[in-house]
Amino acid sequence: MSAQSWLTHLQTNGYRLTGARRAVISTIATSTRPLSPAEVYEAARAEYPGLGLVTVYRTIEKLEKLGLIQRVHKPQGCQAFITAANGHQHLLLCQICGSTLLFSGDEMEQLYQDIAEQTGYIVRDHWLQLFGICSQCLEGQHV
Repeated sequence: MSAQSWLTHLQTNGYRLTGARRAVISTIATSTRPLSPAEVYEAARAEYPGLGLVTVYRTIEKLEKLGLIQRVHKPQGCQAFITAANGHQHLLLCQICGSTLLFSGDEMEQLYQDIAEQTGYIVRDHWLQLFGICSQCLEGQHV
């Protein structure tokens, strides 16, 4: 989904399209890696110098609520955001360069059953992120 379609989606849902919001959306939509709110703020200020950090957080909140972006948890503990997956996919995150890759696969039914038996919970959903090193970093291109 392009930045323009995100803007249209926001407008359709009653949100104003300010210059600051456009800069935040453009920054996240064109990024090839997850960005923290601080990274969005720094990058988007090049496009809109008057941008405030509160606007970044509010725009991220709206984009996440509308399902346009998804939260990524980095091994260092800080949260970042990327374009939302199309359908039910999982995330691979490179611990060196920060690149991400979405993958499909959901053979988790036995695990759900085992957890339910052990805990008494009924598992209704999951969120899977795997951390590792991408092929470019393994080849030394990002090291």
